[in-house]
Amino acid sequence: MFSLFKSPVSQQDLQKRAKEAYERVVGLTADTMEARSLRRGMSLLCCAHLDKSFISGAERTADWQQVAAFAAAKGNDVPPLPKADCYQKVRSGQSDIWVYLPAEYAEGAFVCGAKYQKTELSMEGAINAMQQLADQFFRFELGLDGSLLVLKFLRQELSTTEKLSDVPEDLSGLPFE
Repeated sequence: MFSLFKSPVSQQDLQKRAKEAYERVVGLTADTMEARSLRRGMSLLCCAHLDKSFISGAERTADWQQVAAFAAAKGNDVPPLPKADCYQKVRSGQSDIWVYLPAEYAEGAFVCGAKYQKTELSMEGAINAMQQLADQFFRFELGLDGSLLVLKFLRQELSTTEKLSDVPEDLSGLPFE
């Protein structure tokens, strides 16, 4: 009943809570089961953030490339390159939550996505660069020995592409000619 009188929580408040939660987990010094559980939970959220930052880097760079091309064609100044966000909205169960990631990691993932979009990184190169970034993050920020796989969607696409490349080029003699 009292929830009717509460004002809705703003996006800035939710982002502030996300950063506080991140800092609280990173600041844990105990090695209890609860602390390990909190670190694992935060690592899953941050893994999703890294993936979304990569995607955002690719998408926003594609948009920027179009705008920059139009601006250059008209003789106007090219707009500045897009920047990474330290906060990403991530699906967790049935709802979305805000997740915080320090700027250096968010920017690293964003730049990898941008380079992939501009074909400066191959699919394998993007996966390797992102995995190194993620491993560094999990080890040095969260204190986890193991790592989580990032860019699973790109890994699946690469796997599919490799399977298709195993098909012989000469399809003559097959029954569907």
